Amino acid sequence: MKRYRYNKIKEIVQSKAIETQEELAAALLEEGIEVTQATVSRDIKELMLIKIPTGDGHYRYALSPEENVVLSRSRINRLFQDSLIKVDHSLNQVVLHTIPGSAQSVAFSIDHAKWTEIIGTLAGGDDTILLIAKSEAEVPAILAKIQDLMKD
Repeated sequence: MKRYRYNKIKEIVQSKAIETQEELAAALLEEGIEVTQATVSRDIKELMLIKIPTGDGHYRYALSPEENVVLSRSRINRLFQDSLIKVDHSLNQVVLHTIPGSAQSVAFSIDHAKWTEIIGTLAGGDDTILLIAKSEAEVPAILAKIQDLMKD
């Protein structure tokens, strides 16, 4: 749901002049997504939305012009270091165990990293992620990437 909401927020701020968190919450509600002000505030922070002038003395939310700022290497490193508890694998599957509430964020970062060895991710619940590798032979490369991201 979080990933879907993030995508909707991006669509909304690119297509409408959203000036306040309340306006963003209302726009999300129009899309069928009910959120609290606290959730909107956190989403704005996590998506690193910025306020830009509209030219008429007002400001609106916008995506940061810096591409992949949300998924910078240092931020992903911190996410993996702070969130991952255990990594396990069998055949062409890798299972990541995170602290509660972190599975969606970690899965989001992996999805957007577009690792060619992975055909899909599934965040089950709030603390488990299933990665499906293209083949069993790809698993060592995936494990190496994960270990690298967990290093200081």
